[in-house]
Amino acid sequence: MMYDIPNMKLEKSILDQRTEQMKTEGIKFFTNTDVGGESDNSVSIKELTNNNDILLLTTGATNPRDLPIPNREGVGVHFAMDFLRANTKSLLDSNHENGEFISAKGKNVIVIGGGDTGTDCIGTSLRHGCQSLINFEIMAEPPKERAENNPWPLFPRVHKVDYGHEESTELFGEDPRVYSISGKEFLRNEDGTLKGIKTVEVDSSFKEIEGTEKEWEADLILLAMGFLGPENYVSKALSVDLDERSNYKAEHNVHQTSNPKVFAAGDCRRGQSLVVWAINEGRAAAREIDLNLMGSTTLE
Repeated sequence: MMYDIPNMKLEKSILDQRTEQMKTEGIKFFTNTDVGGESDNSVSIKELTNNNDILLLTTGATNPRDLPIPNREGVGVHFAMDFLRANTKSLLDSNHENGEFISAKGKNVIVIGGGDTGTDCIGTSLRHGCQSLINFEIMAEPPKERAENNPWPLFPRVHKVDYGHEESTELFGEDPRVYSISGKEFLRNEDGTLKGIKTVEVDSSFKEIEGTEKEWEADLILLAMGFLGPENYVSKALSVDLDERSNYKAEHNVHQTSNPKVFAAGDCRRGQSLVVWAINEGRAAAREIDLNLMGSTTLE
């Protein structure tokens, strides 16, 4: 959270305050620790299970969805979180003076993916000073108002404008989003540098529409197409079952996995979602763990 969420969405002083509060309450933090890994800073699963009554997995869903089309490998194409994480770390460490981030300054940027992460890529690229910005979405443009099959109180599937779209429109004069479009091939120069992407329009079934191929200029393309679930080497070592979406399998508001000593909460259990859901699941998991260990709980 410290590096993954841009500063314009979450001031890090809030995280510092919360961290200090939790330290005061007795929580111990071990950072830069590779749980179940084989690096110098790793800690073994056996050590964790032997020395603790309960383990709570809150690893997030960090396995990004790739775009395996021709010329994918090479400079200029990055996963969204690699772009966002390096940007925020460099900003906090040196106000970007160390140069250890992926700069969008003066570049033609294309963001592929229409969720919150894609919006953060748009907002960050604008703050870098990009030359142009386009946002591809494979889905069709949502209606301005609720459709008949989307009545209240269902979540409204309607056209929304997030902060990144609003800022881009203000700067470049039009909404950056292009709907019903899919990438077919990354375009590169002879020296391997990125020069753009070839796309095709798709119908409501995501089938290509003949005669709609187009080439777009780009110096930087950011892949923000969602996540495929958590990294699973920890769950394998703990014998934790996965659900059909490769998340840690545990019932909502129960949170206990197939391993009775292991609980799971947040994105690693429900899939990529919002911070408010992570908070909700963290509270629920704490209640269930307290009940499991003590036989009763006062937590709500």
